[in-house]
Amino acid sequence: MPAPAPFDPADLPSLAQATLKAAKFPVLATVEGDQPRVRPVSPVRTEGFVVYVANLRRYGKTAELAANPKAELCYTDDDHNQVRITATAEILTDRALLEDIWNSNALLRTYLRDINNPELIIYKFTPTRVRYMKEWALEYHEVLVGQ
Repeated sequence: MPAPAPFDPADLPSLAQATLKAAKFPVLATVEGDQPRVRPVSPVRTEGFVVYVANLRRYGKTAELAANPKAELCYTDDDHNQVRITATAEILTDRALLEDIWNSNALLRTYLRDINNPELIIYKFTPTRVRYMKEWALEYHEVLVGQ
């Protein structure tokens, strides 16, 4: 396997952001009791490395995140670059931000019909750690949270 092209460590935040943008659909890892659970998710908004994910109250991840809000999102793009966001999940309660996400997402509006639908939950995943791996380098690089 060829070695990945070298990069400047100062470029880590932009490389990680480019991977998030290219990958689009991360895999979310949670825990149910002592059993890890993973599933693909579709973020409804990303601000830096803060990721917002829509959810239905009846889905399994609702109980999992209520019991343990620690989670990880893994993005992998077509070039096999990876970003892993270790995060804490919380239910979004900021009404103005919720309305902005709702108004900018036709799929949410079509599927749920009403922002006050009791099934709707938007999770905010706030990063505690962000790591980037270039191609198949098999080495993660720390991306400073907040960059």
